[in-house]
Amino acid sequence: MFKKILYPLTNEHILRKSKILGSIPDSKSAYKTVFSLSWPSVVEAVLLSIVSAVDTMMVGGLGAVAIAAVGLTNQPKFLLLAVILSLNVGVTAISARRKGENNILGANAFLRQSIIFSFILSLTVSILGFIFARDILVLAGAGDDAIDLSVAYYEILMISIFFTGISLTINAAQRGVGNTIISMKSNLVANIVNLIGNYLLINGIWIFPKLGVSGAAIATAIGSFVACIMSVLSLFNENNFLTLRKKYPWTMPLKELNSFFSIAGSAAVEQVFMRIGFFGYALIVAKLGTLSFAVHQICMHVIAVSFCFGDGIGIGTSALLGQSLGQKRPDKAFLYGSIGQRIAFLISTVLFVVFLVFRKELVMLFNTEDHIVSLGATIHIIIAFTTHFQTSQAVFLSCLRVAGDTKFVAMISFVSVAMIRPALAYILCFPLGLGLFGAWISLFLDQALKFSLSKYRFKSEKWASIKI
Repeated sequence: MFKKILYPLTNEHILRKSKILGSIPDSKSAYKTVFSLSWPSVVEAVLLSIVSAVDTMMVGGLGAVAIAAVGLTNQPKFLLLAVILSLNVGVTAISARRKGENNILGANAFLRQSIIFSFILSLTVSILGFIFARDILVLAGAGDDAIDLSVAYYEILMISIFFTGISLTINAAQRGVGNTIISMKSNLVANIVNLIGNYLLINGIWIFPKLGVSGAAIATAIGSFVACIMSVLSLFNENNFLTLRKKYPWTMPLKELNSFFSIAGSAAVEQVFMRIGFFGYALIVAKLGTLSFAVHQICMHVIAVSFCFGDGIGIGTSALLGQSLGQKRPDKAFLYGSIGQRIAFLISTVLFVVFLVFRKELVMLFNTEDHIVSLGATIHIIIAFTTHFQTSQAVFLSCLRVAGDTKFVAMISFVSVAMIRPALAYILCFPLGLGLFGAWISLFLDQALKFSLSKYRFKSEKWASIKI
């Protein structure tokens, strides 16, 4: 009976014999391989989410306006980061392929070119974000009660985004070749620095000034700088697959550049659709008022933990998928992608129970006011039913991106995130009068649609024939 229950998790159920092109690992070994590459990324992603949540908890002591002020900066920040994040999709995809081909020269030449691109883009984004901080946040829906705090926080974040961008690019390349633990270590240290800085600077502990919301931003900036330094130093070990210690070229062939820009370009379109959708969605919620937005921000931190599990597993899984495609083994690529989704599904079952049973306690970590706890706890029921869709689609989409199927992923983002989520949110929030509940119902439907479309595309295996 027990074996029958576990059968859907086995290689025999996932991969038909007619599709096997060579030796494949047994089920236990395959799961172990996926887990070994995924767990550092899961830890990293969850820690980043937790630290972001702790930021909000610490700022939460300053009141609902402070929570809203910090929350209003999230989507504008990621909107500006979209160009760097899209660059990094191509970085991971090509790095993984070159690792699978054991092409050390090509991987290191590509790394160097990527760092140059990232340096230019990160500096540009940092300068533009700082100059137009107030205009951006007014557009994001910051009201008179939160605008000054939001601008003070955002301007400091824009200074740190230069270091964040370079660190993200280096870590994207390292993940592609399977060095997921490097990114985890740099972000773990950065998070510790961030938390210590929060403690000292928000409330003015010891000899440090009381800076409130600005103190939280400064702590984040210091943590970003530390992460950047650690990421750069990871490239100075000449024994690593990716290294700056050896004399590799700083340019790559035009054909490879074309593949890179094709992937990054489609990923950029995806990021634009995503950020427009998220931005519009956040703007709609902001129109519900500061209290509703504060509750929304709390709940977004909680559901981010669910996404981080899916995203972390997706990073490790997609690295194996990309390397398998580099080895010309689409069968192994499909196997690893499917195993990653099954691991994500099992973790989601645990999260479902936690979000449902401890919904009030989770909200009370951020704020203990009765009306905030009551509203937030109800939203957590929707969060619990969203988690299975969210984690699984995160894995599928990571696999499609690294395979180079970024045009289809961009289409999913356009239909689901840019169109359906904000449109449904508006209809449910205002004409139908559901308020914040309507916004979260639209999020649930968006995640269910993304899951269905991404699963369909992954199962079709059309991505396996894309050349990079």
